[in-house]
Amino acid sequence: MICVALPGLAISTDQGQLTGHGLEGFYRAGRRILSRCQVRVAGREPLAVQARMTSADRARFVGTLRVTPHGGPDPDVIVERTRSADGTELITLHSAAARPLRLPVEVALGTDLADLGAIASGTVGPELAATVHDSGLRWSCAAGASSVMADPPPADAIASAGLLRWDFDVPPGGTVRVELRVRLDGAGPIRAVGRAATSPLATAQATGDDPRVRALLATSVADLQALLVRDPAHPADTHLAAGVPWRCGLAPADALAAARMTLPLGTRLAAGTLRTLTRTQITAPGPRCGMIPGPRRDAGAHLPPGCTGTEATLLFPVLLAEARRWGLPDHETEELLPAAERCLTWLRATVGEGPYLSDPQPGGPVRCETQAHAHRAALLGADLLDACGRPGGDGLREWVRKLRATFRRDFWIDDPGGGRPAAARTPDGRPLPHLCATAVHLLDTGLLGGGAHAPGLLDRVQTEQLARLLGSPVMDSGWGLRSLDAKEIGYNPFGHRSGAVRVHETAIAVAGLAAAGYEKEGAALLRGVLTAAEAFGHRLPEMYAGEQRGDGTAPLPHPAACRPAATAAAAGVLLLTTLAGVRPDAPAGTVTLRPLRGAPLGEIGLTGLRVAGAPFSVRVSRLGLAMVEEAADGLQLGV
Repeated sequence: MICVALPGLAISTDQGQLTGHGLEGFYRAGRRILSRCQVRVAGREPLAVQARMTSADRARFVGTLRVTPHGGPDPDVIVERTRSADGTELITLHSAAARPLRLPVEVALGTDLADLGAIASGTVGPELAATVHDSGLRWSCAAGASSVMADPPPADAIASAGLLRWDFDVPPGGTVRVELRVRLDGAGPIRAVGRAATSPLATAQATGDDPRVRALLATSVADLQALLVRDPAHPADTHLAAGVPWRCGLAPADALAAARMTLPLGTRLAAGTLRTLTRTQITAPGPRCGMIPGPRRDAGAHLPPGCTGTEATLLFPVLLAEARRWGLPDHETEELLPAAERCLTWLRATVGEGPYLSDPQPGGPVRCETQAHAHRAALLGADLLDACGRPGGDGLREWVRKLRATFRRDFWIDDPGGGRPAAARTPDGRPLPHLCATAVHLLDTGLLGGGAHAPGLLDRVQTEQLARLLGSPVMDSGWGLRSLDAKEIGYNPFGHRSGAVRVHETAIAVAGLAAAGYEKEGAALLRGVLTAAEAFGHRLPEMYAGEQRGDGTAPLPHPAACRPAATAAAAGVLLLTTLAGVRPDAPAGTVTLRPLRGAPLGEIGLTGLRVAGAPFSVRVSRLGLAMVEEAADGLQLGV
């Protein structure tokens, strides 16, 4: 159970006690400031009876005790613990006894002040020695120091045992409380960006026939708020951390992808993310000039690691172009346009006279999804340049025409089943015939003016065949889209690029299939993810096992998955807004609605979205008809 309010975390099991094992503890900026917090009442640990998340940053644990001799089987003391990511824990004891109780309470504390990387690799040392400090305990080492303060102050503080003790007199039906505050020396209290009045994300809500839509959107928005991080040098700019607990920092490709999926919640997150990444862009002359740097990422058994910097560089102009359609103000678009131009210049310079973009450069394979990203960036980038009166659009469109013609020939593999797109072409020109979920990016063409989607790399017949493949049992696990065809050599249901369900790719598939008119396949994937989300308490992990769904089964968690994760939480927003098919063109003052005609979840209403800088609400009936209920003044419904 992970409470998140970055830079703070609190990780525990559903038993409530922090034992110091595994990842358990309170964290601040990637350092474990408290690893052990064990409560004993009257010499015994409470029996855990319930644990649940009450919000993205808070968990509640309830335990019971029998302390009255010969009192029968009923517990007479209830111990409630409310743990928050900001470093506080409230311990509340309720007495149900018929007579006054004297309850000794002990809290055993300890920490190793280890950083998250050392904990993950199993290289942490023993707990540090404590010293008595004010109304609690303190630990220190070369890396820093942390302390726990208690209110009310303990009757005894025993440093050698890391123990705080109280003796409470509790009347019949009475209540006593102890609040613990964990702090890292030199750091102020945690002020979560998402809880501030200036949060960049609108708190949208969903209603409808299917009760899961309300819970999924509420949890997704809350998790996104919890993952917001400020740029330390420019605190007005916020972006999303990649995920908890493993990737609490900035991952450019993930941050851009998540910001794009959350455009229905407003454009401020997109603007902050783009400004933050502009400051990382390579501007020195050379072959990498214009790139947004990013680390290598494993691509499974069939391909070498790819460069997330390539993906981020191609996503940058796409996000800017689409944010403008959703209502990004002109002055912010103009401010960010030079960085987008550098991305597009890098693309044209790197491709040169050839049709394809290798990844990584130079000499890497020609990946299917990289060409999809490049094609989309060029088309939306050309549209953006034209709209802003900048040159270069015609050259990008000319390259796109050449890419589209050669891609349809070189990347399509004919077979008795109707054919499939190749996963990649090796440097010597051999196609890799593996069917991967990364092919969904061929359907994600991006939003142009008037609510139109850009044309894709595949022709109509190839698009229909890809839709059929994505909806087939080898790809649709019943919980979402597998990252690799289940019949392929090397398939592993837990392989994060070779069989596991990746929520982000499934959401892209649902949106792409809906836009291309293949609603049956898209609706099946949508229903699968919704069922999986219910099993995960509506907090979707970034991935889970691609095991086939069956009666009485549940999706299997991936042991290395972040949860919450930025792309998974943002995917919840994309999945539900796809049902309404909202396609804005704020510069033209129009919004087009293309809801799923089959209304796969029945009636659904979305309120609190943002289009053209104003609240936007839409309702889709059980007949698949959409109606705008709230919109900016002057915003017209497009055809």
